[in-house]
Amino acid sequence: MALSVLFSVAAFSQTVLTSLDGSRVDVEGQKGKVVVLAVGAAWLPLSSKQAEFTNALAKKYAGKNVVIYFIATDSASAKSKNFADNEMLRKFALTNKLNVPLLRDSDGAATLKKFKIDQVPSFVILDKNGSVAGEQFGGITTDAKYDVTVPIAKVIDRLL
Repeated sequence: MALSVLFSVAAFSQTVLTSLDGSRVDVEGQKGKVVVLAVGAAWLPLSSKQAEFTNALAKKYAGKNVVIYFIATDSASAKSKNFADNEMLRKFALTNKLNVPLLRDSDGAATLKKFKIDQVPSFVILDKNGSVAGEQFGGITTDAKYDVTVPIAKVIDRLL
């Protein structure tokens, strides 16, 4: 399970993310792979539903040229009302059985600004060249009738 890897946003303007163990990931630089970013927050109740959708997508596209990340926009500042430390994020990932790497946008705004995300939780898809592929997918609800993985899968399948 990918829970052991938490990332912080280091130089996110270049989309290079650094893990706590020093590993670096360039989200937009994964040429030849479709990248799905599930952008949420541990404090947001709908992010649990988003984690469910994220896990379903990870299962569906396992072994294919698709990489999926959950990006937590929780603030790293203890003074923020949206604060979550790394342990809180680990607990969120464990509680929701998140089976993809958890990335951290520690100021809560870099990811939103970079990918022009207007609501959280949302999904953003990057094509095989690292460019945003279409509109973001938001509007996640607890309504069992709406499965956001269906339109996301259509975009992923088209890009593969």
